Amino acid sequence: MSANDTPHRLNVTDIAKLYADGQRIPVLTAYDYPTARILDEAAIPMLLVGDSLAQVVLGYETTVRVSMAEMLHHVKAVVRGSRRALVIADMPFLTYGLSVNESIANAGVFLREGGAQAVKIEGGLRSARTIEAMTKAGIPVMAHIGLTPQAINQIGKVRVQGKTRDAARALLADALAVQEAGAFSVVLELVPEQLAAAITQRLRIPTIGIGAGAGCSGQVQIISDVLGLSVDYIPRHARRYARLHETIDAAVRAWAADVASGSFPGEAETVRMDDAILAEALGRGEEDRATSMPGGGIPLDRDL
Repeated sequence: MSANDTPHRLNVTDIAKLYADGQRIPVLTAYDYPTARILDEAAIPMLLVGDSLAQVVLGYETTVRVSMAEMLHHVKAVVRGSRRALVIADMPFLTYGLSVNESIANAGVFLREGGAQAVKIEGGLRSARTIEAMTKAGIPVMAHIGLTPQAINQIGKVRVQGKTRDAARALLADALAVQEAGAFSVVLELVPEQLAAAITQRLRIPTIGIGAGAGCSGQVQIISDVLGLSVDYIPRHARRYARLHETIDAAVRAWAADVASGSFPGEAETVRMDDAILAEALGRGEEDRATSMPGGGIPLDRDL
């Protein structure tokens, strides 16, 4: 393949054009190479390596537990698996917001070592200074307001945000703050649909909703929910488009049964060699018969 045949990797300017053209923007999470390849070939414009991998891939109870090293490992895999999509690395808990320099350094690792094209951080007004510093350093930032899972120990439980007058006004202020700080887009999670639509109308950057209604500029979903891989819980805002949990379970049980019965591997999955060559290798050829041990063949402990 020549350099001219290499697909164009989308950047934030391309996303801004999709938004300006009025196209609704689909975003999916991806955590590994094969899934990234499939989503990229399906022309999903943005792949988010979400810190949700803490729960849906690594089995932690909250996103707070995932480390920088774990996130970086998965970001690299998704970048290798994609050629066109803009890959966004979700910055884990306490890797940003403590100091501007540390935030920029950690974000830079995701771009320089991980190969991502942008990062995502949670928080509105409280993260505006960090977003501004990152964007000035050349790091594109997707903001995240509404329900912010990394604050679960403070919030207490997963619940809709912005339902009161003061809470709604605070979210409006958060949205405007991240826009003015330079974020190229903002995730609205678990926000009433009317408020999410109002925020979308007031911004010049795309809003990406998850549990925030159809009035957003785009939508993001966790790939495990879309594919029906989630075992224990499917959130209300998710829609299953496949039932791969049941499909995989049935396939694995069928394979195990074939192993138990001896029908796997069969002829189609088996490689054979020439019987005459095998006989020579085992010392059973014509030249070996005169010197072969009783019963024929080469002893198993013979140094070949």
